[in-house]
Amino acid sequence: MEDVKREKKGIERDGVWWFPKAKPLKMLRVFRTRFDRLDDAAQELECVKVVEKYLAPEYMARSNEFLVDYRVHGKYETLLCGLQEYVEGEILDPWGPLDRHALWALFCRMADREEHQTRLKQDQIERWVETVRNKAGKTLLQIRKMIRETCLIPDLAGVGNLVLTPSGGIKLVDINNISTVSCEAGIFCDDKGYPVCDKSVEALSLLEQKLLGRSLDKTDPVCGAFLDAGRMKKVQVLEKVFHRSRGSAGSSYPV
Repeated sequence: MEDVKREKKGIERDGVWWFPKAKPLKMLRVFRTRFDRLDDAAQELECVKVVEKYLAPEYMARSNEFLVDYRVHGKYETLLCGLQEYVEGEILDPWGPLDRHALWALFCRMADREEHQTRLKQDQIERWVETVRNKAGKTLLQIRKMIRETCLIPDLAGVGNLVLTPSGGIKLVDINNISTVSCEAGIFCDDKGYPVCDKSVEALSLLEQKLLGRSLDKTDPVCGAFLDAGRMKKVQVLEKVFHRSRGSAGSSYPV
């Protein structure tokens, strides 16, 4: 409440009035999937709970899920919603630059949101970048463990689904599109036509390459089959079709 009060009435500092934005505590998430039966919604909830088991609270925003009836054109649909903790930070794009300079630029944008500008020395910058890479290693290792043990992967490719926090951690903030990791049944596309599983695996691989310095490993028992050049070309075609159908262009999935 104090944050809201300061945003509305402002604070005076050195003769200048500031109106700092109040920080949200929670945010409402509405899952895209529509359910014909309550059992289908319950199954989706089970997948969400599996992801939470492996990633929450350190690597994923906590969320309380609930089902609601939503009336559309005189008919009721079942929607899955979540009241989720708000995560402060900057969007982490697996397809964007993630070298030392790019990571430091992200930190500077986060620092600019504070009431005073944070100025760090060179060695402090290096320590922060190293912290990001160390924490990324733990996050990505846990995601790999989840894939290996449950054959599930959350959507790592969607725009804004991953957030880099001011402490250098990576958090998943969108669990809207969990898919089964299987390369035996062809390339899976979600209800919008996006090859979400393959692109999420690709995002995982890119993060490992850029943040951990790992090379692309096509013999990887968890993700190797998805990184085959021939398969990736087919995925690229499906992705282009998807973006054309939505009148957009880009590598990541626009949510």
